[in-house]
Amino acid sequence: MRVGQWLCCVIVFAAAVPTFAQRVQSDQEVLIALERGWNEAFYRKDVAFIEKLLAEEFVATYDDGRIGDKATELALVTAFDQAVQSATPEEFAVRVYRDTAVVWFTLRLVGLKDGQRSEMSLRYTDVWIIRDGRWQCVSSQSTRVAQR
Repeated sequence: MRVGQWLCCVIVFAAAVPTFAQRVQSDQEVLIALERGWNEAFYRKDVAFIEKLLAEEFVATYDDGRIGDKATELALVTAFDQAVQSATPEEFAVRVYRDTAVVWFTLRLVGLKDGQRSEMSLRYTDVWIIRDGRWQCVSSQSTRVAQR
């Protein structure tokens, strides 16, 4: 009898475990998801999403050397009007140092320029901090990758 009761308890417990178990994302996974979300939000002009990601003291150094702040970045989102066919972030590397993280990735862009197919790649280095329990980006730098 005891074996039967024990076996019944094991089966009930084993069936319940998947409902209680939740996969916890690592900081690296969260940061990559935030970077991908930022990219997608940019092209759909979701200013509210990006505004939440950027710290008030956010500073960007753009591929042409210009420097911008949070207001500049949000204005770029609003004004964006390029014909981008695809924007694929890839080759992610993430390093977390307690409450600070650095994310490196490549953004591959395909679109139309003067009616012709155009491709370019940008390499990004973004610095994130944890503030109020969530990751916020404080700095972003993009560098245009030379075409071969």
